[in-house]
Amino acid sequence: MKTPPNGRTPPTETTGRVLVVDDHAPARESMAVVLREAGHEVTCCSSGAEALASLAETAVDCVVTDLRMPGMSGLEFIAQIEQRRLPVQVVMVTAHASVASAVEAMRHGAFDYIEKPFDVEQLERLVGQAIRHGRVFAPGRHARQPGAEPPLMVGGSPAMQALRERIARVAPTPETVLILGESGTGKELVARAVHDESPRAAGPLVSLNCPVLSAQLMESELFGHERGAFTGAEAPRTGRFEMAHGGTILLDEVTEIDLNLQAKLLRVLQERAFERVGSSRTQHVDVRVLASTNRALDRAVREGRFREDLYFRLAVVPIHVPPLRDRRDDIPALCEHFFARCAQRLGREPCALEPAAVDLLTHHHWPGNVRELENIATRASVLNQGGPVTADELRRWLMADAAGAPNQDGSDVPVGLSLQEMEQKLIEATLQHFDGHRQRTARALGIGVRTLSGKLRQYGYAPREKEKVRA
Repeated sequence: MKTPPNGRTPPTETTGRVLVVDDHAPARESMAVVLREAGHEVTCCSSGAEALASLAETAVDCVVTDLRMPGMSGLEFIAQIEQRRLPVQVVMVTAHASVASAVEAMRHGAFDYIEKPFDVEQLERLVGQAIRHGRVFAPGRHARQPGAEPPLMVGGSPAMQALRERIARVAPTPETVLILGESGTGKELVARAVHDESPRAAGPLVSLNCPVLSAQLMESELFGHERGAFTGAEAPRTGRFEMAHGGTILLDEVTEIDLNLQAKLLRVLQERAFERVGSSRTQHVDVRVLASTNRALDRAVREGRFREDLYFRLAVVPIHVPPLRDRRDDIPALCEHFFARCAQRLGREPCALEPAAVDLLTHHHWPGNVRELENIATRASVLNQGGPVTADELRRWLMADAAGAPNQDGSDVPVGLSLQEMEQKLIEATLQHFDGHRQRTARALGIGVRTLSGKLRQYGYAPREKEKVRA
């Protein structure tokens, strides 16, 4: 490629502005050099938070991001891009490839997935395809027309009609909203719908996934910090509340916030004022607060794990998101929606389901709710070789009946178990269902065999027990 006199390559249909995000400086600069030589205008960031701030100021055509980064992982970064409806294509780069992470990345709108080590031509080709795809298939894909239905609010069941009516009543008000529901039901989408239907729709919607950060990092993420506030604070940082000024902030899984930090959060809810870490200067923000949880907050209050005064501040207006088993009539429409979205990303015709496959999905217990259904639809779209998707194809991906069966007392989910305990019980039940066969177990769970083996070592399955757990 010949470089013009001004030193910059003229843009083409497959070149554009690219943002490279990687905490490892040599890898970041190496990718930047490759992409610049291919004719792209490249900027670099060392973290997901820094990249989100950059995207808020400058539009790009494609983001190339690493999977494993401190603070905010690549998957969390992609989820933030999707939640903020940024019109950008995403390519994920990782040395830790697995079916689960690939499906999760695609679920949040990633264009494709590339595993290290990769050659120069592969990266150039993939970024070029992503840019072309964004310009051809999704120009302005995040723009929302006035009066349009909130994103992904799919289904006409009585439960969904009641949810829409609740959102329509709550959204126009300035009140704090507590969104309650099991994991995978779509609490983030309800938060987005509340924001989009509110007078703050033109402002930002900023979210924070509370369980992923330590108490110190959580305070910095919420309120920001000044340079030198603590070890590693080499530059000042803007917190999520400042980023959400004029808009909405979503505190996802709010029960995981440290008790000491809950007092500072209470003050923000009362006064809309806070100080950055390492600063005595009070900052004021105009922010609407939404919070979500999959736990019983009243129980957390009784057990002393959550402040009662903060609970009453958050639970001004509760919205309950129904589990998928309470809206089974929506499953065919949800499948059609997910198939259409996957087909657009993959550039192929949408999949269809055989009647027996529809019946299988409708009667499945769905412990993972809509998220589990979306993963199944994505996997079917990627692996389908033409023709309707059959029940036999889907059955091997669904969780074993023994793992998803209701309790004897009639409740659908075991009460009082942590997520880690739930995960262990699910893995052990699925392993038992497949008579200890690891490959079949991993395939049913949607994870890699190496990931499964690591989990089993944590649970005390020693290598000498090969007669019980076959590799």
